[in-house]
Amino acid sequence: MLDAVTADHRPDDASDTTLPLPEMAADTTAQRPWPVRLLAAKIQGYVARMSSVWVEGQVVEHTYRRGAGMQFLTLRDTDAEASLPVHMLTRAFDGQTSPPQVGDHVVVQAKPEFWTKTGRLSMRASAVRQVGVGELLARIEQLRRVLAAEGLFDLDRKQPLPFLPAVVGLVCGRESKAEHDVVVNARARWPQVRFEIREVAVQGVDAVRAVSGALAELDAHPDVEVIVVARGGGSVEDLLPFSNETLVRAAAACRTPLVSAIGHETDTPLLDLVADHRASTPTDAAKRVVPDVAEERARVAQARQRALAALTGRLERERHGLAALRSRPVLARPASMVDAREREVVEHVRHARHLLRAALLTASGDVGRLAAQVRALSPASTLERGYAVVQRADGAVVRDADEVAAGDAVHVRLAAGAIDAEVTTVVR
Repeated sequence: MLDAVTADHRPDDASDTTLPLPEMAADTTAQRPWPVRLLAAKIQGYVARMSSVWVEGQVVEHTYRRGAGMQFLTLRDTDAEASLPVHMLTRAFDGQTSPPQVGDHVVVQAKPEFWTKTGRLSMRASAVRQVGVGELLARIEQLRRVLAAEGLFDLDRKQPLPFLPAVVGLVCGRESKAEHDVVVNARARWPQVRFEIREVAVQGVDAVRAVSGALAELDAHPDVEVIVVARGGGSVEDLLPFSNETLVRAAAACRTPLVSAIGHETDTPLLDLVADHRASTPTDAAKRVVPDVAEERARVAQARQRALAALTGRLERERHGLAALRSRPVLARPASMVDAREREVVEHVRHARHLLRAALLTASGDVGRLAAQVRALSPASTLERGYAVVQRADGAVVRDADEVAAGDAVHVRLAAGAIDAEVTTVVR
């Protein structure tokens, strides 16, 4: 730090002009402020104590001045709106096949410098190294594993596409062939489809911010039913924004079904994995989100023909069935069924009568035999042979002479009639 210096001036209400300036920033007041030169010097001293650092970024500004002793460029973070100016000696590029170009990813070893005259912070680089394609692909693969572990690529997160979207959101480059392929092919398939198009940077340092912003805007649009992100083919470096973690997470947060149509069929940025559907090309995306009106009409016509054929066949089968029913004798002569039942009833009645007569005859014979047996065993037949039944006055049958005495009244029952008598003599 620089020592505090005597102020050249004092506020109007300061009477002692010999007081030293505060040593610490926290001790400054409105009556005892630091002059700009002192603050700038202190910042310069603080920054000068910082050690050099390796920092990575994307070159957004750089014009290589051949023959110049010093080169100037600007690095920007790919995931945030942060940038830093960098200057370096031209010999720092020694050993490289070509100096970094705008859009390249580089790693520089730099030390911060603060310029007191302009109040500008810059990075003085002593070494620069370009990030190779292989290293970039390795980083993308690492990010892919991290996002997959979080479940951002799971199938159960995928949303189905609407059958016939009225409004399609399209994120594409400005006046790009991808936009032409999507719009022309979609309207050729379904002329009534409407588009909400957001033309943004799809390559370079602004691509991540621009595409993420367009996705958020279309996702919030109440009429947009599906979003297509389309870009033509390109090198690995050109497609890097679509494997950027910020953009991939922005796509995963979309509530509207998302179709990724980035590059060609062989290109697979991480946006393809997180999107609800992947299209190999912008033309393929148009075919996926919009049905072909000719095909749909053909399907409707085919369905109508099938329905008509099914209905005609059903009616024909029912007509034949009705004709078969009408040709049956029971419907030709409805009384034939009654006649048959009547004949059966008559036959049953005749048979029942026959059985009844036979049963009566058998029973009659049985009754005659039983009557003869009864008559043979009846006391009346015995009486008819000259026997009589003697009963006392109390009705008891007399079987022994001792049962009566002389003078007892008895009732004698004969075969024909009965007589009352008195016992005159008992013979034992």
